Amino acid sequence: MKFNVITIFPQIFSSYFNESILKRAQKNKLIEINVHNLRDYTTDKHKTVDDTPYGGGAGMVMKIEPIYKAVESIKPKVKKSIKSRIILFSAKGKKYTQSDAKRLSKYDNLILICGRYEGVDERVAEHLADEEISIGDYVLTGGEIPAMILIDSISRLIPGVLGNADSLKEESFNSLKAKSHPPVGKAGKLKAKLEYPQYTKPEIFLDWKVPKILLSGNHSEIEKWRENNAN
Repeated sequence: MKFNVITIFPQIFSSYFNESILKRAQKNKLIEINVHNLRDYTTDKHKTVDDTPYGGGAGMVMKIEPIYKAVESIKPKVKKSIKSRIILFSAKGKKYTQSDAKRLSKYDNLILICGRYEGVDERVAEHLADEEISIGDYVLTGGEIPAMILIDSISRLIPGVLGNADSLKEESFNSLKAKSHPPVGKAGKLKAKLEYPQYTKPEIFLDWKVPKILLSGNHSEIEKWRENNAN
């Protein structure tokens, strides 16, 4: 099982992945964890990975260009015969459960995109990621902790990673039936205010365009669009 993590803070993972069960699993070649620095896929001298959001708003939004380049550079290393999936960590994603861990443990390769700042250009979710995942109804500063949780929960389901396979059979979540969950984010009006699609420069990337309303400068119409498209 191979995990490819895309992040702007690669050193965050060093301690956790080099201890205990995950360290042993890597040493025994049961799993492989590769952490990719998103700034390595920028082209300007400042290694810029974010920009201001179209339509206005507080904070910065992560750009699609470096994320696209990072994903494309990883994908060629994954053989076509290998079962692969791209995951974006997002507050508006589906809530992660043990059933998801079991489902994803059947893949050979997972590409994990860790967001930061006020969010990620929506074109990443629309065109690059296969799914969006949230680990709970709260807001974190980035996707690195969710990535650790996902890697940990999936790795322990891989044969040989746990010393005693019977440990899995006795765990409480194995007796729970899979349930559907509503979209994740803050509840009610606050959720709608926070979790709308966001876009930043460039206006056109490949043939993926920013919605025209966000370029109009009409703030009342932009606010209506955000309310209508909030998840």
